[in-house]
Amino acid sequence: MTLSTGKPNNAPAFTLVELILVMSVILVVISIVSPQLKNFFHGRTVDSEARRLLALTRAGQARAVSEGIPMVLWIDAQHGTYGLEAEPSYEDHDAREQDFALESELKIQVVNAAGQSAVNSTNLVHAGLPQIRFLPDGSYDENSPAALGLSGQTGAPLWVAQSRSHLNYEIRSQPN
Repeated sequence: MTLSTGKPNNAPAFTLVELILVMSVILVVISIVSPQLKNFFHGRTVDSEARRLLALTRAGQARAVSEGIPMVLWIDAQHGTYGLEAEPSYEDHDAREQDFALESELKIQVVNAAGQSAVNSTNLVHAGLPQIRFLPDGSYDENSPAALGLSGQTGAPLWVAQSRSHLNYEIRSQPN
């Protein structure tokens, strides 16, 4: 059994004018905030790419030690690609090879230590490209780049650079 009070249902509701007003306020706020959000997400892109590159250096070092063969992290700055593979002189084909491409707005640059060349001729597949060569003892070749810079259209670059102890690479805000 339902009881009826006989009064019409006067539940509070929004009018069309109120809804349009709220939507216009939201639109104005979004148009003001969106440029700042774009710069925020752009900075996150550079940061996440630097972390991925650093993780690849750690993976290369770990694979060199665990498999007992040199690993090569090659960098093709012109095409915006890089990758990790076993040195071709030890294996004809590396089934665990990894290749990555940078986001379209990102650039990578290679900084060599004074008087050193980062180009290693042992890799025939990526001959002429700068390379970090990880040795089976966990160290890296002395001809490896001192730093790899990642930059976007705006903002300061991040650097994946040799640590002060020269045992691995780390992320820095400056190349040295």
